Amino acid sequence: MQTMITLIKGDITKMKVDAVVNAANSSLLGGGGVDGAIHRAGGPAILEECRQIRAKQGGCDTGEAVITTGGQLPAKYVIHTVGPVWNNGNKGEPELLAKCYHNSLQLAVEHGAKTIAFPNISTGVYRFPKPNAAEIAIKAVQQFLANDNNITEVYFVCFDDENYELYKEKLAVLP
Repeated sequence: MQTMITLIKGDITKMKVDAVVNAANSSLLGGGGVDGAIHRAGGPAILEECRQIRAKQGGCDTGEAVITTGGQLPAKYVIHTVGPVWNNGNKGEPELLAKCYHNSLQLAVEHGAKTIAFPNISTGVYRFPKPNAAEIAIKAVQQFLANDNNITEVYFVCFDDENYELYKEKLAVLP
């Protein structure tokens, strides 16, 4: 069965999916942008589980992912992944960003999630160039799905017009 990839302009905290991905920081304690929005909308249960993860393993390294409850979100789970801060591409940022998508999908599969929604990881305050980030995200998801058919639907949820148009353009040329 072919996995559907769907592009949406909107608010990831409203997505009715098994798992939403949070572009977290390494502390896992919430922050600005999508991270703050997910923590606010999901309520204290998410932060509590993040604190438990920190107590057990420290924070979360760049490119890695951890999973918590979705709290009050419509999603069952939140997968927190730490995207790379852009440093002119000289510190392995493209590979680390691809790992964010791969590791998030892997965690989703391990927890039985069939539907997953991604924000535009690292394109806000981490300054990853949006066209590059969109290309990496789409390619990483396609590569994962080529080898694993457990996920039935992947959503790219864009908050801003620029990312939405970039994804629309890049997804339109897919076979």
